[in-house]
Amino acid sequence: MIKSDLVERVMKATDLPKPKANEAVNALFDGMKSALLRGDRIELRGFGVFQVKDRKRGIGRNPKTGREVEIPPGKTIRFKPGKALRNMS
Repeated sequence: MIKSDLVERVMKATDLPKPKANEAVNALFDGMKSALLRGDRIELRGFGVFQVKDRKRGIGRNPKTGREVEIPPGKTIRFKPGKALRNMS
């Protein structure tokens, strides 16, 4: 599924015209991006949790040369699915 598919689903579920549905999807993503940039946790009940985590520094390997490369510490975003989503099959 891609963003345009989400816009289509919002259009069908809400009877909004495409430009308004696109605005709604963009507003949702912008809000989520802002929260994650602040380091906030996003919890969507029944779906899952997005959380910013620290990433340790480490040693990687260049696949072409085989030479070791230092990977700097940083931040990453993790998603943990909720129970309802995990139990879907």
